[in-house]
Amino acid sequence: MTAPLIEFQEAALRIDGPVAEFSHQRPQSRNAMSMVLRDDYERMLDHVSRRRDVRVLIITGSGGSFCAGGDVKGMNERLQNPDPELNSPDAVRRRLQDSHRWLTPLRELDMPVIASVDGAAYGAGFGLALQADFVIASTRAAFCMSFARMGAVPDYGALYTLPRLIGLARAKDVMLTARRIDAAEGQALGFVHAVHAPEVLLAQAHAFARKLCDGPREAAAMTKNLLNKTFETDYATMCSLEAYAQGIAMHTPYHATAAARFSQGQPSAYDWDRPAVPS
Repeated sequence: MTAPLIEFQEAALRIDGPVAEFSHQRPQSRNAMSMVLRDDYERMLDHVSRRRDVRVLIITGSGGSFCAGGDVKGMNERLQNPDPELNSPDAVRRRLQDSHRWLTPLRELDMPVIASVDGAAYGAGFGLALQADFVIASTRAAFCMSFARMGAVPDYGALYTLPRLIGLARAKDVMLTARRIDAAEGQALGFVHAVHAPEVLLAQAHAFARKLCDGPREAAAMTKNLLNKTFETDYATMCSLEAYAQGIAMHTPYHATAAARFSQGQPSAYDWDRPAVPS
């Protein structure tokens, strides 16, 4: 039975058991990051974050593109508009700050987020993919920090996320050259987790998500939250946060069940290395 589809203006959300899939649905524009799509993200995150039954979120594109970046036609129209509420340095600042109203919750979501990238992930689309915890790409995926081509500065959090994923020198290369990076190079650089053929990409993303669903909800959420803070936090503070988090984790039903299984000689319910049982 196919899970019901929740339709937004330029995207759609399907929740299949513990896995939510949010797909960009404007392939005619290569799923460019429009103001409408930003609003769809905000509404989707509000919905998913309230669902205790959802354990993993997949974000993806449609029509062979993940997200081709900002809406350049819309940018050009704004540049021709004399209204300072639409065309001024402050207007740009406000629009970008508004984006972080949903980019930050996406990054901080209390569940793993997977970006399933087929085709173009350019500019803001690349920045969006980097907000995920895992990037799974097709063999035809292409990543580009294309901002320099437009005389712009990388945004959507990329100045923060990319150097932490691949190192400062490599981030300078990727951002200052604005060159195209294929999936294989993305994997070599370290921001792509896995590469699959386009026809099986989404199925592989769902299989990966369902393996993550077997893990501990609370411990995974706290581990993700702490890792997101680790480069800005001193050792003593991180150890203190670690202790508080462990106090919570070791009083969850998941931990109690795992400890009981171990003491009874039963295998762990969450064993990533255990071969999957054929369905």
